[in-house]
Amino acid sequence: MNVLVIGMGYVGTTLSLVLAKSGHQVTGLDLDLQKVSALNQGNIYFHEPGLQELLDELTSTDRLSFTTDVQKSIHDNDVVFICVGTPSNEDGSANLQYIKSAATMIGENINDYKVVIIKSTVPVGTNETFESWIQEANTTEFKVDVVSNPEFLREGNALYDSLNPDRVVIGSSSERATAIVKQLYYDVDCPILVTSRKGAELIKYTANAFLALKISFINEIAKLCDTIGVNIQDISNGIGTDHRIGSHFLNASLGYGGSCFPKDVSALLSTAAKYNVPLNIMKEVVAVNQIQPKYLLSQIKQQLGNLTNKKMALLGLSFKPHTDDIRESPALRMIDLLAKEQAIIHVHDPVVKLSSNKINQFNTPEEAAENADAIVICTEWPQYKQLPWGEIKRKMNIPYIFDGRNMLDSKQLKQIGFRYRGIGYS
Repeated sequence: MNVLVIGMGYVGTTLSLVLAKSGHQVTGLDLDLQKVSALNQGNIYFHEPGLQELLDELTSTDRLSFTTDVQKSIHDNDVVFICVGTPSNEDGSANLQYIKSAATMIGENINDYKVVIIKSTVPVGTNETFESWIQEANTTEFKVDVVSNPEFLREGNALYDSLNPDRVVIGSSSERATAIVKQLYYDVDCPILVTSRKGAELIKYTANAFLALKISFINEIAKLCDTIGVNIQDISNGIGTDHRIGSHFLNASLGYGGSCFPKDVSALLSTAAKYNVPLNIMKEVVAVNQIQPKYLLSQIKQQLGNLTNKKMALLGLSFKPHTDDIRESPALRMIDLLAKEQAIIHVHDPVVKLSSNKINQFNTPEEAAENADAIVICTEWPQYKQLPWGEIKRKMNIPYIFDGRNMLDSKQLKQIGFRYRGIGYS
């Protein structure tokens, strides 16, 4: 099948590679010449495990190309995926300017029947609006069917999730279009759920909102654990073994960040407000997440007192491991909070390079921690578990570790001589 993917972010790039791997003829379209040039030169311009190797493998085939040519790419393909960004407006609603631009491009260049599949996360009702935008720009007799097919990829695991999906959701009002989309997923081994377009749109937002809810819920319980002297990990294990609850997203931490959870929860709240339906629980989810870095700061100040000129070593800048995405990263909020306390901030991250006058960035964790008064773990990069902690302790000024991800072995670190504090985990 000839497939066009519009938007070469991490979702669109991953989708393009996976479709080409499945045997489809794929064109990736983006108006950003730098992105297209990098991909045509065989380079993944962002950090996502496995994609570079897959792109290398596909360069020996003729099934994949990248372009900025709007007219030709739309003319040559009957199936079009929309993978453009939907960032937040200042009021928390989703910004649909890139979605509308894609609709206009399709309408202006349509030359045959097309199935347009929206992968982008969009508010309820956007698929219908998208179809009307295409028709406004369409001066021909050709029609389109617009289908909602939300993505459920985890950054850092996008390739694995694409090849091993939990489910495929198809929101469609056209039997013809539904059949075509199902053909694209002929080789997946998972449930395929067919619903309305609005249903598919809301499934995506509800999924991310529920996961954010679990994170904020366990973070609230962690604060109670800190107060009454209970280990939050025992609580997470105790409730996570209940199949009705499940163990995922029950790790107390600095909170969630990234390109999805903050944006999607805000957009869901905005949609609910539009229909005068208060989502009070989700409002509290956001409030809890916003104060998590402040909560860890209070734990740090409780132990170290005044932080002026105290040297703090922050390990991890990305919002989660295995990605270079720092959007809404709790680490950035910790940096801002520590800077206001006039602390000296040293940072390390395996892949992120951050330019800021608030920090000093080092090439290794050991260098960042030298003469530090405390280490703050902000991202659960697995290599941090394997650090030579005994050697690091000897080079520190005061051997404090504040584990904002509860990822380290507290007993082992205490035996070495560290003063360890986690989130609900002491």
